[in-house]
Amino acid sequence: MTPVASKIYTDDVSLLMVLIDTNPFFWNSINSTLSFSKFLSNVLAFLNSILLLNQLNQIVVIATGYNSCDYIFDSAASQNHNQRAENLLQKLEDFVHKDESLCRDDSVDGPGFSLLSGSLSMALCYIQKVFRSGPLHPRPRILCLHGSPDGPGQYVAIMNAIFSAQRSMVPIDSCIMGAQHSAFLQQASYITGGVYLKPQHLDGLFQYLSTVFATDLHSRSFLQLPKPVGVDFRASCFCHKNTIDMGYICSVCLSIFCKHHKKCSTCGSDFGQAQTQDSSTPDRKRKISVDK
Repeated sequence: MTPVASKIYTDDVSLLMVLIDTNPFFWNSINSTLSFSKFLSNVLAFLNSILLLNQLNQIVVIATGYNSCDYIFDSAASQNHNQRAENLLQKLEDFVHKDESLCRDDSVDGPGFSLLSGSLSMALCYIQKVFRSGPLHPRPRILCLHGSPDGPGQYVAIMNAIFSAQRSMVPIDSCIMGAQHSAFLQQASYITGGVYLKPQHLDGLFQYLSTVFATDLHSRSFLQLPKPVGVDFRASCFCHKNTIDMGYICSVCLSIFCKHHKKCSTCGSDFGQAQTQDSSTPDRKRKISVDK
């Protein structure tokens, strides 16, 4: 893939797109370890430190809910600097209530999934808007504060967002607060050149955020940041949304299936039956004799 045309960046000015996981099922499952209110207090302190590092830094916060996602804060649009935290918390509270009102299903098992694909797409759309605003703009990056398990049904949309970020040279940083690693965000950080981190102690979340994710892209070349270890590159099948090690791939649209199908459910291409080679069949290579 050919990257987008180079822009004139300012070295130490950042556009930080922060994706906050607000899935209520996830936060209820880890409430004893880290409450949502304590998480927000750490995040607010981190966002304030980013704005204090450089007065030209810009922060955009996107809430990643269970049923929806939305922009809830933009530091460039905030006129009153003293009411930034109050406006962010108020809009976040309104979003959480609205998101919970869309889901009255009590049959959700475990922490459920959040719309990570939607929030990534919204972040990339905002970044493209900044790219088109002029030749001089802050260097964008995405920070995913995520805890919900990976949603297998979002595999295609998330991978498309990852490749779009790679083409636009936008790194995706990931801070995982759940009990398990996120294979999607591991791949996102590895492919786009971002930082993937799963803190061992959530009580010190602000220390992790300020020491690892507060540095701008220009300063990262001078620091020893965490390196990706054991990235899970397994794909999810398009038929059952399960993570598989081996499967069948459509030669037309590259869709992945865990079992053999007669027809591709994505593009409609017909699949032939797998032919087994008989060992007793003689070799049919044609021999050509050359007269000298």
